[in-house]
Amino acid sequence: MTTNHPARRLGPGNPTPVSSREAFALEVPEEAGSRIRVLIVDDQELIRRGMELMLAMESDIEVVGQACDGVEAVEMAQRLEPDVVLMDLHMPRKGGVSATREITAARPSIRTVVLTTLDADETVFEAIRAGSRAYLLKDATERELLETVRLVHRGESMLTPQIARKVMDQFRRLLPPHRDMASDAALQGAPMAQEAVSKSPPVPATAVEPLTEKEEKILQLIVEGHGNRQIARSVFLAEGTVKNYVSRIMEKFHANTRTELAVMSVRRTLRE
Repeated sequence: MTTNHPARRLGPGNPTPVSSREAFALEVPEEAGSRIRVLIVDDQELIRRGMELMLAMESDIEVVGQACDGVEAVEMAQRLEPDVVLMDLHMPRKGGVSATREITAARPSIRTVVLTTLDADETVFEAIRAGSRAYLLKDATERELLETVRLVHRGESMLTPQIARKVMDQFRRLLPPHRDMASDAALQGAPMAQEAVSKSPPVPATAVEPLTEKEEKILQLIVEGHGNRQIARSVFLAEGTVKNYVSRIMEKFHANTRTELAVMSVRRTLRE
């Protein structure tokens, strides 16, 4: 099933279709009756109401609540246990980075999508370090937002090209000068490598349990930015089986998120 909404900007009062961006199909989950529970967090009521109206039109998405700041966001996330939180960053009382960090620590199963006007490098890295699974600017289209909600709900991550460039530039600056071509190639194809590695401690080689040949293959696909569905097609396994493999690999690396896992894997390659 594919939605056919025209691509529109998310800013309040600006429903003008955007023809300059490439439209892409949105795949609605096949599971009947399965709805993605979303909590909207923004200090502007007009933004919250606009997003709620947009999301309510999707048969697989349910808005379970709205919060006007980070304090309310933390409380409502613990009480309502949504699947996905759409999080603004600049808010009174408690900002989105702090709220994301608290929600992720208390409820790791809740996935946060940052939706903001802020694109400063440090803001991006702080949000990712706090546990955000995706980072979108508010000039994103409805299609981009809906696709991101669904991807994040499936356990994947998402960065817009603009934000991805910032992350990759930062990552390249942290690479040692003696990196080899294989490591560089792996990094070039790794949109998942978006953790702010400058502040995350390296993992000793002894801390990683040996991986099986199948786990090594799946790990490489994770580093290259593939989601579980793409990995399943590549290694000829069911998507549920791939999820189990990913969980075991994360346990062996002691990683909390897929992005952290990708960064650890690249670091391991650079040491070898």
